[in-house]
Parts: sequence; structure tokens; C-alpha cells
Amino acid sequence: MEEFQYPIGKFLAKDSYTADEINKCIERIASLPGRLQQAVAVFSELQFDTPYRDGGWTVRQLIHHIADSHLNAYIRFKWTLTETNPVIKAYNEKIWATTPEVIGDPQLSIDLLKAHHRKWVELLRALTPTDLEKYFVHPETKREVKLKTITAMYAWHSDHHLAHITKLKERLGW
Repeated sequence: MEEFQYPIGKFLAKDSYTADEINKCIERIASLPGRLQQAVAVFSELQFDTPYRDGGWTVRQLIHHIADSHLNAYIRFKWTLTETNPVIKAYNEKIWATTPEVIGDPQLSIDLLKAHHRKWVELLRALTPTDLEKYFVHPETKREVKLKTITAMYAWHSDHHLAHITKLKERLGW
């Protein structure tokens, strides 16, 4: 079950990241919209409505979730860069995956990701080592989360959900 839920493994934060590691994370984030578009280029409605695992979201929900999550991440970056150690707003991603637009065309979220990632990546590439040490506080865990860690986490998040789709395609022979 865990291999379907975490096809590339769980995210493991490091205490420190080299500039090269951060740059590679940024490139993974930058390339996600194109990799996602390619992964679902010829999907039918039935394929979009197929869960990636038993009890999991459909491919359609995954794509909309990625857009929602990455928009929230960007806002968290902006708060952290413009406020001192802000307490971010948490959201319930499971409930967000059930709002009415999530049954709509997943291409809308792919198009959104294409534009959004261009802007987000521009911000990420401009961050200094000092910026990457800035942090926000998560309201539920009370943990301080540094921007360098969130950069790595969202590179993983990009690959994690893309792997849900590509592994599903492999399993079902699509």
C-alpha cells in the first residue's frame, strides 16, 4: 500500500542544503507543468477519473490538488519574505479536493501551473541564502519551517504526485 501512496518515498527534510541542491529543487519545480502535461497528454475522461490507488484521489483530483497546493506554497513564501516569522494559514487539502471545480477540466489546473510556476520559479531563483533561512510557523504543529526546506519539499511534492500518475499508467498499461 505504501508503495502506491508514496511511490518515491516520503519526504525527508535535511538540516542543510547546498546551493546546488536548492537549484536542482527549483529546476524540478520549474519543469513540473511540462512533465505533468506530457504525462496526461492523451488521457480520456475515464483515465482522469481513475484513482491512482484504492481509496486515493483520481488523476483529475491530483492535478487540481497540485495547483491548489502550489498556490498555497507560493503565498507562504510571500508571507515569509514580507513578514517576520509569520504563522501561516493551514488548509484541509482533503476537503479542498472535493470542491465543485475539482470535477472540471484538469487542463485548467495545468494551465494555471504553467503560469504560476513561471512566477514562483522567478521568485525562487532570486532568493538569497539569507532568504532561504527565513521561516514560517505552522499553526497546527507549531514548527518553524524554513524556506529552504519548503523548496525541497515542493520539489519532492512535484515528483511525488507526478509519480502517482506515471506509476498508475505503468500498472494499467496506458
